[in-house]
Amino acid sequence: MSGSNTRHWTITFQDSPDMLAIRADKSRRAAHIAYVRSHPELNIGGEMAMCPMQDFSGAVWHVEAEDKHQVERLILGDPFYVASLRRYKVAANDSAEVSSALTA
Repeated sequence: MSGSNTRHWTITFQDSPDMLAIRADKSRRAAHIAYVRSHPELNIGGEMAMCPMQDFSGAVWHVEAEDKHQVERLILGDPFYVASLRRYKVAANDSAEVSSALTA
């Protein structure tokens, strides 16, 4: 999905402690993995923890999409997304910012 209108987005998730039960559910995890694999525009960055061996406090995604609406559709469709347990922030990364960060 690298069209001329495609933008790069970073999504940062902040999970409540109760999100651990969602992550531990094997069938939901399998559905999440299948969902990610079926959306090549969604590049999972991975889970976040404040220090090694700590429970996950959230996650980071990198997404290629034309607009924020498309990004939010991906988030809301993810089997791991539970509105009461997971907050998110979406940030657009301009091409110039991405290029300069890669060359710095």
